Amino acid sequence: MSAEQPLLICSDVDGTLIDDRERIPMDVRHAIRSAVSAGTVFALATGRPPRWIHPVLKQLELAPVCVCANGAIVYDAASDTMLDVCNLDPAALRVIAAIAKDVLAPFGGAGFAVERSGSSAWAPEKELFLVSPNYVPAWFSEENGMVPEAELLGEPAIKLLIRNEHLTSARIYELIAPRVSPDIAHLTFSVPDGLIEVAAPGVTKARGTSYLAAAIGAEAKDVVAFGDMPNDIEMLQWAGLGVAMGNARPEVKAVADIVTESNNEGGIARVLGQWF
Repeated sequence: MSAEQPLLICSDVDGTLIDDRERIPMDVRHAIRSAVSAGTVFALATGRPPRWIHPVLKQLELAPVCVCANGAIVYDAASDTMLDVCNLDPAALRVIAAIAKDVLAPFGGAGFAVERSGSSAWAPEKELFLVSPNYVPAWFSEENGMVPEAELLGEPAIKLLIRNEHLTSARIYELIAPRVSPDIAHLTFSVPDGLIEVAAPGVTKARGTSYLAAAIGAEAKDVVAFGDMPNDIEMLQWAGLGVAMGNARPEVKAVADIVTESNNEGGIARVLGQWF
């Protein structure tokens, strides 16, 4: 990263941009607005699907193009348009589900859910987020659709979620990842509580962030990225300045260029303060 101000800032949401009340700290809001006023592009780069980013963007009074679903979707929040979508095909979904059921059988088995892109973030959740009958939700929702497993795995999806409430996400990843070739899928996790996320091969936040950079004529050296969980690793490695939050997992801190002294309560603002 040069001393010149960045052309693009990409930030993870949960554990990075927002606090426990899902609010963006005031100093972080001010820093981001100052950056945008100075001509830098700001974007979210999140595991969240498009339907979950508008409440965050509303706090910033911005509607940028964002990276969603860990890079499987590039989404224009202003026009509600899916600019780029990368799906897992049904054959891969079935292979990965079979591996998960086999590996997790001694620990209570596996439940599955899928995210589908749809054509709008405002489509009914039951059309975009579907679960198998044995899926134990990691977060409360009454709006998801429930379908038989065969139907769940029978159509393309931007993300497959594998759930086991008896294990940590890191442990599930350790058990399943060695069994899945990178040519079939990319595995990661963004929450600690027994949930891993599966995308198409090569689909990471780095893929989405590089898409945004190319669209504005920027290179990796012109990008600052913030994150805290394993689904941020590739993005932090790719960006000219990869910043891990103070609350980040050790493997995320290990790949970052710098680590903030604190978590989202001001960490982003202090980093951006060197330019804005």
